Formats: sequence, structure tokens, C-alpha cells
Amino acid sequence: MDHRPAGPADNRSEIRDFLARRRAQLTPEQVGLPTGGRRRVPGLRREEVAVLAGVSTEWYTRLEKGHISGVSEDVLEAVARTLQLSADERTYLFDLARAAQPGPASRRRRKAVDVPPRVQWLLDSMTLSAAFVSNGRRDIVAGNALTRALFAPMFNSFTTDERGRPNFARYHFLDRGSHDFFDDWQSAAKTTVAVLRAEAGRYPNDKAMRELVGELSTVSTEFRTLWAAHDVRVHHGGVKRFQHPDAGPLELTYQPLDLPISPHEAHSLTIYTAEPGTPDEDRLKLLASWAATRSRETEPADERHPGT
Repeated sequence: MDHRPAGPADNRSEIRDFLARRRAQLTPEQVGLPTGGRRRVPGLRREEVAVLAGVSTEWYTRLEKGHISGVSEDVLEAVARTLQLSADERTYLFDLARAAQPGPASRRRRKAVDVPPRVQWLLDSMTLSAAFVSNGRRDIVAGNALTRALFAPMFNSFTTDERGRPNFARYHFLDRGSHDFFDDWQSAAKTTVAVLRAEAGRYPNDKAMRELVGELSTVSTEFRTLWAAHDVRVHHGGVKRFQHPDAGPLELTYQPLDLPISPHEAHSLTIYTAEPGTPDEDRLKLLASWAATRSRETEPADERHPGT
């Protein structure tokens, strides 16, 4: 495999679409401009953004066409403020700019790595929480017994890869059963796509990511619509609700944390747990008990009874 530094990414279309959509979402009132006069298209005009950002119209027009290489951080900050980008959107814009730079600043092409045994031991020690490691493409690359029990519909789906690894995006958009499993499917799907979009901005040379986006864009109208919105999200914690086929309704909190186990592949550790003293905690404990029982039943006899 070639591990030489990748050249600058040709991400002009991503930059163009992202900036144009954010400009279209702003109204003159939101930025303190007069509201008079007819507008042929929604949102601000390019010349208005340019004036507010302190650059020429010609310069901003060139930027919105995707020519971002060489743009200073101060100018990007001014554009981000003018377009009222969120913290995640600002991060995405700066990632796009870095990816377009020539030379050593370019990202390296990533390769899949195995999760170290110490990380698996950590996951297995969390018996009352579903804990798993995922990569930026939303593959679950390692998990504990409760993760496999909680996400059993996804692990049992036809969308897993040849190693049996489920992928949240494939499950959301290729398996209609996901609509029954996620209580708010639309919100969960939107978050998944926004996380993928942010990851693609950080690592535009990731061949596996391009293949995943291409596959989902080809077969899923829902994915194409959400992808075209250019919403981005750097994964934060929150609450998700499931309709589990064994445990019933579950409301769980989740929190992802960066897990720096490889310089070539981004990973995060995500933990799902229930609020103490709630029926959700009781149902999650019951699911954990079932998971532990099934795990013991599938262990080889010599591991269950060492020394026999």
C-alpha cells in the first residue's frame, strides 16, 4: 500500500456547495442589512458577504467557487463570522482549507488498524454500559457484550461487512428495519450523515469513505438528500431512544471520546448508559444480564473451566 503523503485534495465542489448553502440560509435582517428590494434568490448576495467579511467581491466569489488554497486563517475567520457558522461548521471550513493546501500539510491516506487488546479489555470491563470503538466512517471495530446485545438488530443485519462489523450509516439507509429500531429515525440518520460529512472534510483522501458515500448515494434517496444539505457535526453526546426487540423501549445517554490509538485512523470510544434509578436502567441491566449469559454460553469449555 502506498503511504506517501497525499496531494492536495480537489474539494472545490464541497467548498462551493457548503458556502453557497450557508449564504442562502442567512437573511439580511440576521446580519443587520436593509431588507428593501426584491431578491431573485434566497439569502445574502455574494457582494454583501464580501463587504461584511472585509474582502472584495471578486475575492469572495473566487473563494465560493472553491479556490481556498492559500487563504489566511484571519480571512477564513471573517467569512465564518459573517456566515454565522456554528463551531462545528467553522471546524469543517478550516478542515477543507487545510486539505486543499499543497505540500506536507496534506493528510495521509489512512489504513485500517486492529484495536489493541488493552482497549478490548477496557470495553469488556464496562459490564453495565454499552461501550464500543468506531472509526470515522461509523464502523464499529470493537465492542463489549452489551454493545452486541443493544445493537443486535444492526449486528444481525445484512449490512455488516465480511468481518461482521456493522456500520451505522449502512444500517440506517440500507436496512428498513432501522426505522423500527431507532425511535427518532430521522434525527439519528441526520446526525450520522452530518458526522460523516465532517469526517470527509478532515480526510478527503480516504478512499473507503468515498466508496461508502458513493454506495449510499447510489441506492438511497434519503441519504442523497441529507448529504446534499452539507450539515456537519463533530460528534457530541446526547440522548437516543430505541425500540429494542428484547428489552423494549430504551432511553440512553451517550458520550463519544477521541481515542488516539493510531496515527493513520481516527477512532472514538462511545459509551451508552441509562440514567440511574429509571426503568431504562432496569431494562438495560436485564439486557446486560442476558448478554453476559449468552457470552458465557459461547465461550469454549476450556476458557469457562481453566485447568480442566
